[in-house]
Amino acid sequence: MASKLTTTSQHILENLGGPDNITSMTHCATRLRFQVKDQSIVDQQEIDSDPSVLGVVPQGSTGMQVVMGGSVANYYQEILKLDGMKHFADGEATESSSKKEYGGVRGKYSWIDYAFEFLSDTFRPILWALLGASLIITLLVLADTFGLQDFRAPMDEQPDTYVFLHSMWRSVFYFLPIMVGATAARKLGANEWIGAAIPAALLTPEFLALGSAGDTVTVFGIPMVLNDYSGQVFPPLIAAIGLYWVEKGLKKIIPEAVQMVFVPFFSLLIMIPATAFLLGPFGIGVGNGISNLLEAINNFSPFILSIVIPLLYPFLVPLGLHWPLNAIMIQNINTLGYDFIQGPMGAWNFACFGLVTGVFLLSIKERNKAMRQVSLGGMLAGLLGGISEPSLYGVLLRFKKTYFRLLPGCLAGGIVMGIFDIKAYAFVFTSLLTIPAMDPWLGYTIGIAVAFFVSMFLVLALDYRSNEERDEARAKVAADKQAEEDLKAEANATPAAPVAAAGAGAGAGAGAVAGAATAVAAKPKLAAGEVVDIVSPLEGKAIPLSEVPDPIFAAGKLGPGIAIQPTGNTVVAPADATVILVQKSGHAVALRLDSGVEILVHVGLDTVQLGGEGFTVHVERRQQVKAGDPLITFDADFIRSKDLPLITPVVVSNAAKFGEIEGIPADQANSSTTVIKVNGKNE
Repeated sequence: MASKLTTTSQHILENLGGPDNITSMTHCATRLRFQVKDQSIVDQQEIDSDPSVLGVVPQGSTGMQVVMGGSVANYYQEILKLDGMKHFADGEATESSSKKEYGGVRGKYSWIDYAFEFLSDTFRPILWALLGASLIITLLVLADTFGLQDFRAPMDEQPDTYVFLHSMWRSVFYFLPIMVGATAARKLGANEWIGAAIPAALLTPEFLALGSAGDTVTVFGIPMVLNDYSGQVFPPLIAAIGLYWVEKGLKKIIPEAVQMVFVPFFSLLIMIPATAFLLGPFGIGVGNGISNLLEAINNFSPFILSIVIPLLYPFLVPLGLHWPLNAIMIQNINTLGYDFIQGPMGAWNFACFGLVTGVFLLSIKERNKAMRQVSLGGMLAGLLGGISEPSLYGVLLRFKKTYFRLLPGCLAGGIVMGIFDIKAYAFVFTSLLTIPAMDPWLGYTIGIAVAFFVSMFLVLALDYRSNEERDEARAKVAADKQAEEDLKAEANATPAAPVAAAGAGAGAGAGAVAGAATAVAAKPKLAAGEVVDIVSPLEGKAIPLSEVPDPIFAAGKLGPGIAIQPTGNTVVAPADATVILVQKSGHAVALRLDSGVEILVHVGLDTVQLGGEGFTVHVERRQQVKAGDPLITFDADFIRSKDLPLITPVVVSNAAKFGEIEGIPADQANSSTTVIKVNGKNE
């Protein structure tokens, strides 16, 4: 049977509207990011119902974010393997042609949406290097704390060992413009290596030999103001935007046959001087302007800034507006030697982690497995990695009361940060592991502890849900517990009569039990030689599953079985059974027959796109049904009018528990026609 990873990936893709509804796909540290053609056909609630999904967040009019936590890369790779998704590869070219390499921006999004996507997807790949470097910084700061070295001493005064250790983190920040240039260019659709080469030219020994930052030299007879571009973020961002337009213009005038040679040649020839003379100084000016504004506020009152920052972050992060502030933090360290945003930002992070810890403790008390899993992942990702997204999307944005528990923690922590005037002397992720990077670290520790425990205790005392949400969650936990107990009771029960081979005659039904009047609703194990006959749940022509025009069903990846070309319009239970899944869109239903066989009936192909239109569902999950009870009614003419195939796969989804499973074609099948035979497994 399919693994949990595969099942969840298929579930996400199907409820996004399938591959045809997706125009682009990437992922960040915690989220799968999709751009879709039609956001209205995305079933957000159905995606969110999967326990592995931490949350679903629409972005703008075309974006969808599916929060998966730390294992997001595994789901991303699995979705890429699914039919119709192989050509999506996180913005990477899969062909070497110049058309692919210089393909330009895919899709048309609103400028505001795309601006934040641009910032997010530019910094996303670099976060891994920044996180690694921040932990190396933390180790060196600890060495400074214990008197083993002076973290801020010039390199020519450091022992060789520590000079080498400093080079390990400085490499990330010194060459950050090259990384930003590459990722920004790739996001825009320009050549990422040209995007990297432009800022790299301004970091070469030859360029540095021209003079010191602030000097003016003459190049091509034109005065050029020199700047220190190491660690800068805004110059490569602006240069990448310029590169996109230059490449776009060059491709219009250069024949396609020679674009691979001359587009990069002229791009470098144009963009490096343009960046050195104009775009680079302009980018530094933009960064310095924002930094100076925030510094002025900080100089006026560090206390006010320390309160405003943690109160703003809970609203900035969901919108992606925190990315510019990350750039300003790096800018501050490069220009001022310290940063005044990271410390107060820690109050927001730890208030968030405190809240999710409170949720974790409540979920243990309530035996709520789903929330325990979500909150534990968010808590560990936050406390050890400084990453807030799993907590934010897994808990905070799902329950309307959470912000009233979070903001008091942000406020209290920010007040403490303001009292101690916390500063950071290196860019780090605010986790428990990076406390020593803050100054004074003891004041910072008190601040994050206050933020953490205020939010945690508010959750424990007042809950994180409304009364309705709490009662609903507790009822679901109680229902799940009762269902587990019922299943255990069924598994331990002894049937009053053994399973018999059922005939295919009228009224036999699938998996008929001898002495049905006295048999219990258990899940017996078929012995070798025993057979369960499953009749057609739908009137029509039964054809081999291999003829279904869908590679997943045709290959039996969802289980062996049969397919029905319907002439009727009602799916009925082929035997007494329990409904274990029914899609709200009405296009699929899964049953556990009293014989233990589990079947999936999928009405049509790609019919999820209809969003439930044309379908009427007659049952709900966990409902007991009798043979012949209607499950789903559909409007065949309406579905055909949408050019969607009506062929209906009927598959045995727990086939591994049985022996041979045979699909039986028939020109005319109905509720008295055996279409699947399930044989007991030989031990």
